[in-house]
Amino acid sequence: MWHSLPDEYVRAQLAVGAFVAFGVARVVAAVLGAQHGWRISAVTRAFIVLSAVFCLPQLLDVLVAADSYCAFVELQGKAAGCALALFCAPIVSHRLGYE
Repeated sequence: MWHSLPDEYVRAQLAVGAFVAFGVARVVAAVLGAQHGWRISAVTRAFIVLSAVFCLPQLLDVLVAADSYCAFVELQGKAAGCALALFCAPIVSHRLGYE
């Protein structure tokens, strides 16, 4: 018997996964950037590009396929998680003293 998860669960799982992955990676990149003298704006731009690349497969699926509702749900979750991580991670990095 086939059961599928409700859309809210899929969105939430992908959002939390992207939030944790990009949030932790952004804080680690800020630490490395502080040690190596990287500009924080370059680190931020790199993570914006990485989040766009992370969401690209679902975005292409939504644009190419006419009946890609599942891809749209996945895109919403990934985009929300990436946006939250790109907003919250600099705050955490600043509080830790790396920005």
